Amino acid sequence: MKHLWITLALGFCMAGSLAAQEPKPAPAPEDPYLWLEEVTGDKALDWVKARNAESSKELAEAPGFAALKADLLKIMDSKERIAFINKTGPYYYNFWRDEKNPQGVWRRTTLEEYRKPQPKWDVILDLDALNKAEKENWVWHGAQILKAGGWRHVLVNLSRGGADAGVVREFDLDTRAFVKGGFELPESKGSLSWIDKDSVYVSTDFGPGSMTTSGYPRIVKLWKRGTPVSAAELIYEAKTTDMSVNAYYDDTKGFERHFVYRTPAFYKGELFLRTKDGKLQKVDVPEDANAQPHREWLMIEPRSAWTVNGKTYAAGSLLVAKFDDYMKGKRDLTVLFEPTPRTSLAGSSWTRHHLILNVLEDVKNTLTVLTPGKDGWSRQALPGAPGYATVSMGAVDEDESDDYFMTTSGYLTPTTLLHGTIGQAPTKLKELPAFFDATGLEVTQHFATSKDGTKVPYFQVAKKGLKLDGANPTLLYGYGGFEVSLTPGYSAGIGRAWLSQGGVYVVANIRGGGEYGPRWHQAALKEKRHRAYEDFAAVAEDLIARKVTTPKHLGTQGGSNGGLLMGNMITLYPKLFGAVVCQVPLLDMKRYSHLLAGASWMAEYGDPDKAEEWAYIQTFSPYQNVKATETYPPTLFMTSTRDDRVHPGHARKMMAKMKDLGFNVRYFENIEGGHGGAANNAQSAQMNALAFTFLWQQLK
Repeated sequence: MKHLWITLALGFCMAGSLAAQEPKPAPAPEDPYLWLEEVTGDKALDWVKARNAESSKELAEAPGFAALKADLLKIMDSKERIAFINKTGPYYYNFWRDEKNPQGVWRRTTLEEYRKPQPKWDVILDLDALNKAEKENWVWHGAQILKAGGWRHVLVNLSRGGADAGVVREFDLDTRAFVKGGFELPESKGSLSWIDKDSVYVSTDFGPGSMTTSGYPRIVKLWKRGTPVSAAELIYEAKTTDMSVNAYYDDTKGFERHFVYRTPAFYKGELFLRTKDGKLQKVDVPEDANAQPHREWLMIEPRSAWTVNGKTYAAGSLLVAKFDDYMKGKRDLTVLFEPTPRTSLAGSSWTRHHLILNVLEDVKNTLTVLTPGKDGWSRQALPGAPGYATVSMGAVDEDESDDYFMTTSGYLTPTTLLHGTIGQAPTKLKELPAFFDATGLEVTQHFATSKDGTKVPYFQVAKKGLKLDGANPTLLYGYGGFEVSLTPGYSAGIGRAWLSQGGVYVVANIRGGGEYGPRWHQAALKEKRHRAYEDFAAVAEDLIARKVTTPKHLGTQGGSNGGLLMGNMITLYPKLFGAVVCQVPLLDMKRYSHLLAGASWMAEYGDPDKAEEWAYIQTFSPYQNVKATETYPPTLFMTSTRDDRVHPGHARKMMAKMKDLGFNVRYFENIEGGHGGAANNAQSAQMNALAFTFLWQQLK
């Protein structure tokens, strides 16, 4: 494993298992809906099935629903979709779902073959066949292939029903079979990471006391083949109050190194170099900075201003030093990127000899190639995507070449995949067909003024010459958390379900996100959370002021942290909206830190068990803020029984409370699907068709 990575997955990472993370403390006795937190309890599931039946009768039997669902599924199963690939060893791998393989196949090909309109694929693992043989419902969660030993040994990650918790099983690429007696972890939120063919790093539930209060592993060990996991060698033990810990081996030739990474809290981390004698040497950077070793370099991204040797480096900068020198105490830092009020670092990617920087300027990408040399770092600007579109680049194989993949995607511009080499113009590999007619549509960018005077950007997709009479059905989407940026991208589903019917689609780049770097995110943390909601309301008000729409025709949608955003639009700004779709949400902020992975998000929202923090958290806790005397917009709550990241109890309880008070609400819970809401394309089509049918009914 070359890079330290923490999967955000729209801001929430590394979820726990349902069984291990039931509520801990005694709940407030006045909550009459607590029984709905029993995820698989008979009473709770009976309630879910009854609500599902009600919503299905209202929405799934509505005119146009069946056709919409069929069209969405056709798009999701289309063989014309781009089969994105990643190179590992001599082959290019892809995971693919379609009508024939609803759970999907893991397959590979060569670049030469991939260039063809209809490439031939070598299927490695067929999940539908595996599920049939094992009578399971495995969902693909990725694979790690070991370089040592001829690219033969694989650690395959599978999940039951799409939950974040999963199993890890060793697979042999030569025999195309799981290895009997090989490395294997039972269902957990643990992980395995290759060192060599006979040893791995393992972090998992080793028994009582081995997990953090956030529900993640706090112990990492070195496990040798042929020995029980109980005999694995202890490498590092984090605190119970930490978030998690893991370890990985960097197998870059000439720079082989072992690392341990401790995560005390969501935006804090400690990286340790594990030396040959087994000792741990800390990479001495601020706890909230990201440190990334690469070959001879150490890349550092501070999330707050950092003063070193009398010089202060801005939050959101990208700094570089020689790794060995840095570990010996030298602090010779070179600034590769420094943010401005309108720019932020969207990402960086190494090829063999170059570093590609991706910078956002007012939520539009610019790319630059940096090359280290004797006289410092040279820079070469690269052309971006035309219009309002997202462009990104990443190495094909950073060990072997300066080849890269480039993708471009816009709201009205189908995604394109290109292949090139640094210094040469890229060539087109694949292009997504137009799944909807964008003729006569345009993308524009606008800025709303928030309550405190901050200018908040948003994108609008609508007909050219849109009639500004306030009668346009408009869907406003947002997220606003965990430093996640919402950039333009092609969505065939939104095109078919919304734009093609004449709807206006709007994406708000509110604070809490990462569109302007750490400062944009930190502006809406904890006691400042309302800034995110004020920003979103300001965008809604701007759409109304511009006469794009009116509250009667303005709907809004968001999931996960965006579901919390939706909950606050319902309770704090109900008069702005004519319909709300609230998906896999957090809503009970008094209980969130005791449900599933909730404790790991206290760096974002605060600790509700501390009176001084609950004082401000309760002001943006939708479940506590529902008032019987208020009037709320029609709402659809959607979640998944198998969501082991954000507890389904949030949506269940909010729905039950509002329903019992007589409000206009409905509910749908997919029994499978995890935090993404669906375990296969058919379920995704169903969920999306329900949401868009509801929105169009309410807003047209």
